[in-house]
Amino acid sequence: MGLLNKILGNASEVSSDKLNEKYGRLLLGDEQIELGFILFRDVFMFTNKRLVLIDVQGLTGSKVEYKSMPYKSISRFSLETSGTFDLDAELKIWISSENIPSVSKKFNKSINVYDVQKYLASKVM
Repeated sequence: MGLLNKILGNASEVSSDKLNEKYGRLLLGDEQIELGFILFRDVFMFTNKRLVLIDVQGLTGSKVEYKSMPYKSISRFSLETSGTFDLDAELKIWISSENIPSVSKKFNKSINVYDVQKYLASKVM
């Protein structure tokens, strides 16, 4: 099921320790990864200061884009839960006053999307 979720574009949770090992050089001295997810080759991490999106590009994956979004820049977010036939939940995040979401990520049923929403709400509000 893990490979199927990756093919379908569903994020799965990854430990903070693994993310810190690989992406610790992106963090400020007092910054800590609190929550992280992997989506095929891409990663998104919630730290105590910001949301970091890591977009691995190209066939070889040697080109990587790192996007940093301070929580104060997030104007709103939405959560669409999974249903009976729709097996994934979706989190959408808007930055500043944009009309379309800047971030849209899908989660499989193994992720408690209510916890993700609660975490994000605690940082944004």
